[in-house]
Amino acid sequence: MLSVQDAVEHMLDKIQAPTKTTTIAIEQAVDRVLAAPVQSTVNVPSYNNSAMDGFGYRAQDMEENTSLRCVGESLAGHPFTGELSAGECIRIMTGAQVPASVDTVVPQENTQTLEPNLIQINSVPKPGANIRLLGEELQEGDTVYPTGHRLTPVDIGMLASLGVAQVKVFMPLKVAVFSTGDELVLPGQAKQDFQIYDSNRYVLHAMLERMGFEVLNLGLVADDPALIEATFRDAAKQADAIVCSGGVSVGDADYTKDVINKIGEVGFWKVAMKPGKPFAFGHIENTWFFGLPGNPVSATVTLMQLAEPALRKLSGEQYTPALTMSAVAGEALRKRPGRADFQRGILRYEKGENRVYSAGPQGSGMLSSLVQGNCLICLSAEQGSVEAGDTVRVQLLQAPVK
Repeated sequence: MLSVQDAVEHMLDKIQAPTKTTTIAIEQAVDRVLAAPVQSTVNVPSYNNSAMDGFGYRAQDMEENTSLRCVGESLAGHPFTGELSAGECIRIMTGAQVPASVDTVVPQENTQTLEPNLIQINSVPKPGANIRLLGEELQEGDTVYPTGHRLTPVDIGMLASLGVAQVKVFMPLKVAVFSTGDELVLPGQAKQDFQIYDSNRYVLHAMLERMGFEVLNLGLVADDPALIEATFRDAAKQADAIVCSGGVSVGDADYTKDVINKIGEVGFWKVAMKPGKPFAFGHIENTWFFGLPGNPVSATVTLMQLAEPALRKLSGEQYTPALTMSAVAGEALRKRPGRADFQRGILRYEKGENRVYSAGPQGSGMLSSLVQGNCLICLSAEQGSVEAGDTVRVQLLQAPVK
């Protein structure tokens, strides 16, 4: 069996970034992946401007007096066009252009009006204070976003502030998803005692959409080799990747691995992790395949830990390992050495430190542990049981899971 790290590295080594691109308006670009870097064509700010509502003046004038005569104003979009002489100031608003003859701004609350147009400065700031300088955030030619960056709503605002109207992005990654299993029925349908509702496909579909992919939902497929093969062939024609749950274990009715070996190739199908030891990776011609376990928690965790890094690279996105943090175990946690274990936990801030507790029973079929938990407790393969007070690593359960 491969370790989690070796499995991820194997997939990342096999998968190549996409080549198909398109150019779109920034209004449609959120969650899309840049196919070319974005460089600033302007300085940000593009002119010296005030960081405060207040009064602009020459710092040298404060050496002899603390009152100045106001001779004009500078508003956002309506700059002051004159030049200050000794003992003069201007009224200036946040974001307004600072004239060349002004080198300091005093906040309005640190002043008082002695008489019309005569301003007393009660607290003199340091020379140069409260002025945002041309190019201090970005300079013309700076790289703002690299190739492979997935755009967020804030990024769209930044692009607009730079005057960028269109961006070059990779075509959306198309991911086909389906479930296999004779025991599964659709939500809303009547079921027998020996049947269960198909939850995996709904979780996976939602997670894949949150990752920014275009999901092709191919439904529920019975444990029939011919039907599974037909579904795989159909998916391979439509999608860049296939994600399915069930059929990759060692049971008599687990046909997925055999079908992939018949019409494609399986690279590996076991990973030393819990939950989720049965995990298959391979391809059907140019379409990559990720076979997840049938148990709901196992399917969710393997999508996060194994498939997601590979899918993000396949979409053109720069792969960034998930962030983890240290926490103190608030209780003992049972574990056997041999496999990496991703236990569902509840992270709390108590007595000045992060403490983590078990989210309850850790059965791989119990989605409630993911519902109640807010993190994964990441225990290495070599590690044994954890005592209360030991330090562990945790990964927050956030998007695309929560």
